Amino acid sequence: MLRIHFTSHDLQNIRILRRPDPLWELICSMCRLRTGQGPLEFGHWRRSVHARAKADRDLGAALQPLRTLVPSVGYIPDFLTPPTTGEDLFHELDLVRGTSRARLVRELTLLGDSHTLPSWTVALGRPGDRELAMLTRALEVYFGAALQPHWSRIRALVGHDVELRTRTLLDGGTQALLDSLYPLARWDPPVLEVDYPVRRDLRLEGRGLLLVPSFFCWRRPTALADPALPPVLVYPVAKTPLDAARATGDGVVRLLGRTRAAILADVARRDGRTSSEVAEAVGIAPASVSYQMGVLRAGGLVNSHRAGKYVRHAATALGLQLLDAS
Repeated sequence: MLRIHFTSHDLQNIRILRRPDPLWELICSMCRLRTGQGPLEFGHWRRSVHARAKADRDLGAALQPLRTLVPSVGYIPDFLTPPTTGEDLFHELDLVRGTSRARLVRELTLLGDSHTLPSWTVALGRPGDRELAMLTRALEVYFGAALQPHWSRIRALVGHDVELRTRTLLDGGTQALLDSLYPLARWDPPVLEVDYPVRRDLRLEGRGLLLVPSFFCWRRPTALADPALPPVLVYPVAKTPLDAARATGDGVVRLLGRTRAAILADVARRDGRTSSEVAEAVGIAPASVSYQMGVLRAGGLVNSHRAGKYVRHAATALGLQLLDAS
């Protein structure tokens, strides 16, 4: 459990990164690449990267140091995800290159406590060393091969999440914004409780919190290990494409009925819909939407969460599969 402690000043200093962060996406994607997590969301991407690595010598070479520094579980050095406010990979790589020798030694020592490290890591940060340049080159090559081809989709999904969070913030304030993170996190003022593999307390102490929406983050949020660094909470966005269902096939209509099929298609086109928005789009009463949404929710085809004074709905992966198959 990660417990993030807010002061009144911190509640006034919550920010949302408006764009996907290249290095956070890169590090999270390396974790997804090394596991079987999210077969529906990441399976095809994972297979394509592995296949390309076999054919592309540069990518295969780049993966070796990244596998060393980004284990599938456990501690990952914080210097790989420097603080940023933009979407500039090369600026972030410059920050990685500028990491002090003392910090590299400290963080690699922590990594070495749980993983055996190769000899090249010892030279990182020494005057004239080539290893740090080799590492940043590996990050650049991997990003270009594994993430850049999908970046427009990643940007769109992150942007959609930011739009929903911003709307929640404007409608209900910071308390509603923190409430909207449920079930990823639970807001119990003045503490945000996050499901986490280790027990930690992070005291913001007036520094505020940067929320970083991420496509490759999976199931639960993550944070920097060093509490002295600028506080960040990286959380997963919905992995549903915004144009998942442009039309509803006859098979879904026969299975669900025309009204429920239309509701499912509507929330698949754009998640975060309120019952009133769905009612207007489908042409039925809001009370009927609430009932039909309950049936779809019981069948695992949609999920709903409260964001401020609204309940918002989204199609689940199963719901999207059903629409795609029709």
